[in-house]
Amino acid sequence: MALPFSRLRRWFALGAILMIATVAGMYFYARWRVHKIVHEVPAKIGLDIQQTAEGFSISKSVEGRTLFTVSASKAVQFKGGGRAELHNVKIVIYGKDAGRFDRITGDDFEYDPASGNVSATGTVLIDLEANPEGMLHSDQTAPPQTRDPIHLETNGLVFNRNTGNASATGKIVFQTPQASGSAVGIEYVAKTGTMTLLSSVALDVSRPQALRLNADHGVISKQPRQVVLAAALLTRERQQLKSDQATFFLRGDNTVDRILAEGNVESEFHGRAGAHARSDRAELFLSGTRNQLTTAILSGNVQLSSQGQGQGQAAQVAEAAAGRITLHFAGQSGSQSAGQQMLKTIHAEDGVRLVQKNSQSGAVVMSVLASSPTKGRAQDVEMTAPVMDFIVKDGRQLERAETSGPPQIVITQPDANQKTVVTAAKFTAKFTEKNRLATLHGEPDARIVSGKIVDTKIVDTKIVDSKIADSKIAGNKVAGTPGQSDRVSSSQMLDVVFRPEGGIASITQAGGVTYVDGTLKAWAQRGEYTAADQLLVLSESPRVVDNGMTTTAQTIRMNRTTGDAIAEGNVKSTYSDLKAQPDGGMLASSDPIHVTSRSMTAHRSPAVAVYTGDARLWQNANVVQAPTLQFDRDHRSLVAQGMGQSPAPTQTLAQPVSTVLVQVDKSGKATPVHITSARLNYTDAERRILLDGGVTAKGSDTTVTAQQMTVFLRSRSESQASVGQGTPGQVERIVAEGKVVITQPARHATGDRLVYTTAEDKFILTGGSSGGTPSIFDAERGKITGDSLTFYRHDDRVLVEGRETSPTVTRTQVAR
Repeated sequence: MALPFSRLRRWFALGAILMIATVAGMYFYARWRVHKIVHEVPAKIGLDIQQTAEGFSISKSVEGRTLFTVSASKAVQFKGGGRAELHNVKIVIYGKDAGRFDRITGDDFEYDPASGNVSATGTVLIDLEANPEGMLHSDQTAPPQTRDPIHLETNGLVFNRNTGNASATGKIVFQTPQASGSAVGIEYVAKTGTMTLLSSVALDVSRPQALRLNADHGVISKQPRQVVLAAALLTRERQQLKSDQATFFLRGDNTVDRILAEGNVESEFHGRAGAHARSDRAELFLSGTRNQLTTAILSGNVQLSSQGQGQGQAAQVAEAAAGRITLHFAGQSGSQSAGQQMLKTIHAEDGVRLVQKNSQSGAVVMSVLASSPTKGRAQDVEMTAPVMDFIVKDGRQLERAETSGPPQIVITQPDANQKTVVTAAKFTAKFTEKNRLATLHGEPDARIVSGKIVDTKIVDTKIVDSKIADSKIAGNKVAGTPGQSDRVSSSQMLDVVFRPEGGIASITQAGGVTYVDGTLKAWAQRGEYTAADQLLVLSESPRVVDNGMTTTAQTIRMNRTTGDAIAEGNVKSTYSDLKAQPDGGMLASSDPIHVTSRSMTAHRSPAVAVYTGDARLWQNANVVQAPTLQFDRDHRSLVAQGMGQSPAPTQTLAQPVSTVLVQVDKSGKATPVHITSARLNYTDAERRILLDGGVTAKGSDTTVTAQQMTVFLRSRSESQASVGQGTPGQVERIVAEGKVVITQPARHATGDRLVYTTAEDKFILTGGSSGGTPSIFDAERGKITGDSLTFYRHDDRVLVEGRETSPTVTRTQVAR
């Protein structure tokens, strides 16, 4: 999330180092020097002059060293009232240790002994300069070179000898090698040691970085040593920092110890990516003579935001909020950054909230885990926690973040009407070079909840044991819709990968993964979700249960938009919770239906599953096995497909459909019927198995082959009435067509159409292999032909019928 922490560092540091180190130190020194000099001048000059003098100088020395010299080209004292005028005055101050070379010059001064005021009637120039080598040279020797003097210029300076107070109503201009500035009106109160800059305080800093400081007015006090500026405004290029009041606390050497900004503390950056920050209070701590920023504390409704251009000209908005944010700074090593203070860590607490928004065509566009992907959409991500700690790289790039206390991430997309909430006991996040979320790790007790958005929103949410609780609702937008189930997945840990342009790219969960979506429940040791294709991939012992269907495999992929699933590797499905179908046939029992295969594709609506690769379906003793099986759970219908060329009736398909129907007679004896075919189609409600592509049916002593075959089954209720419980799939009759061949131990028959009925155990064969009559061959009796041949499985009877024009009936019965 692109947050303006690095810009805050520059604003705070510049405001502390450049503004206060210059202004406070200069004013304190100038105040002391002007007070001391102007206080001594009248005592030395104004009281002793009784007449006009042309050119003179006065100096004061202690222990052979001159403290100061005062010279004027002309001095006049008026006897009436004792007022005195000084013209072309020059004052040089050396100090007790000869460590100064300060100069004050002015054209006209006036002293009024009645009021005690010494007033400058014109411009007064003040140059303040240190002379650390003064004691090494002879008395009154000027410094060998000028070293960064502080220059002040003002009009209307008034000093009162009795009180020690001084004031000026005009504009005061000051200048240093690094800065220049001004103020209108100044008041100094000697008793309290307080100097007030009355209005229009302005400071322009030229180096090391250009900036301007403005304030409505300011107060500089000696006890406590501090500077207070009202309505302070600091500007630098496209940056601004302002507050209702800024207080600078000074050490004994006039360096800044800390800065306190109070009331509507705001900072702004105007550029390609705008940024804004505000808080009720900001406190900065500095160290060393260079006023290096070490710590900054923002408190009271802290809010930060930035906005820039994303891909496709979509505006990207990042926001942060907390009750309190602490920023720690430290120096950098290296030739280019030596001595610089860089932001190192950020500690945010008291309801921390980070938001990453995306806007398309002026409207906020957000996407969510459970939505179908659409080009141009981006996701809105919001992360909250009681406490967050950030590690900053190179003073401007968020590198890593950790949460304390139960955190949560909320992803919303109004156009898809979706919201997702991610929680865990702890989050660890990493960021991109653009300060956007790159990855997120959460553990333990990770949990993802997604659902529909209704016309309400969460305005206050408490998190208890990583679960959302006690939510107050108002306005619009909240996950969860009455009558609709949320999607919930939980695990020991999760890892989220974000797209560079923002939004979720993928989520990986590990350790006891559980996923619930309405009636669908899934378990695995690992789950991987990708937003681009909306797939949730479960691996490491996955198991999925949906409406009584349980599936296990090596890998299961589920599409969260359509509800479809793909299972691969050792697939096994069990359909349970079945109701018995009295009118059903092969799959009419309430016992479970089992299916195994190498892979499976399931469609949630309609409830159809396609099994491929050695697929095998069975219920009780009835079995269907094929390369491909398509099973419809709701209709209990089945479509099976073999592999290879359609064979001749006597040939075997490379991978045929194999069907086993166990027949139970009245005595309870079970006999399997094996049927192979190229294709199978069955619907339980119709109780009819359609087989084609070369069919072979084998019983205990009879084999029938044909191009196609239809097997009609008794209803489950009829089977129970005739042979007892647990006997679904009982054959009622079989109709075979196309090159029919019947093989029995003592018979061989051919025809084009066969009708077999189990009740009489009777075969009716019509047609011939070449359009002629059907035939039956008996090794003992030879070949019998006719338009229709009727024979029975358990005896030697054969009924031969001729054509209607010449009907012929032949009965042959051989006693056994």
